[in-house]
Amino acid sequence: MDLGIAGKWALVGGASKGLGWGCARALALEGVNVVMVARGAEVLNKSVDDLRMETGGKVQLIGVAVDITTEAGREAIWNVAGGPGKDYDIVVTNAGGPPPGDFRDWNREAWIKAIDGNMLTPIELIKATVDGMAARGFGRIINITSSAVKAPIDVLGLSNGARSGLTGFVAGASRSAIAAKGVTINNLLPGKFDTDRIRATLPAMAQKQGKTVEEMRAIQQAQIPAGRYGNPQEFGAICAFLCSQHAAYMTGQNVLADGGAYPGSF
Repeated sequence: MDLGIAGKWALVGGASKGLGWGCARALALEGVNVVMVARGAEVLNKSVDDLRMETGGKVQLIGVAVDITTEAGREAIWNVAGGPGKDYDIVVTNAGGPPPGDFRDWNREAWIKAIDGNMLTPIELIKATVDGMAARGFGRIINITSSAVKAPIDVLGLSNGARSGLTGFVAGASRSAIAAKGVTINNLLPGKFDTDRIRATLPAMAQKQGKTVEEMRAIQQAQIPAGRYGNPQEFGAICAFLCSQHAAYMTGQNVLADGGAYPGSF
């Protein structure tokens, strides 16, 4: 299937590895020029080089090693040499999730950091790019959030709160005047994927249940109807479809990718 997005420009956060990398790769393989953003320059540069080799140099790939949750980081993205400024056709927001823990231990600073990274930063990226998208008659914004928005996880309270706030904002913004101008905003909710994030959260969950990390991993995978964790490549494929011409009638949606783990009907 031709997704109809070759030649467009995409901004992808957290693109050096994991789910962000999966999205950047899928878009690049569809002929999209991608500005890949991550904080770690070494890993990011290698990811850009690897993807450039895989795509045979047929698309423009630009790595920007900045903290996208800061104003200075976002300014660097808008001004990067060879990039489209703020005239992105596709924006995939993705910042690292806040740490797990007990809500009793989180102070105001921890909450502000979580909200800034996982709610306010995506909103700032949307604000900066959405009007240009509307003026050009095409735009796709995908926010990588979490399945915890639908089924909260007790040790991920910071994430539950911040990402739910973003979800509420998108529910309204996506149904504003931009909807009739070819711009869609959707949230992509990953369940358990085999990334650094799952490896970071497993120890706290294992300790809480008196299990080893290996036992906790096996228990989790057994609870997923698909019988396994997801992988970044298949997540990226879903992201690319939501960015395509074929998904023009989908907006304001929370698309769950969790191997069937969520048991509800809605």
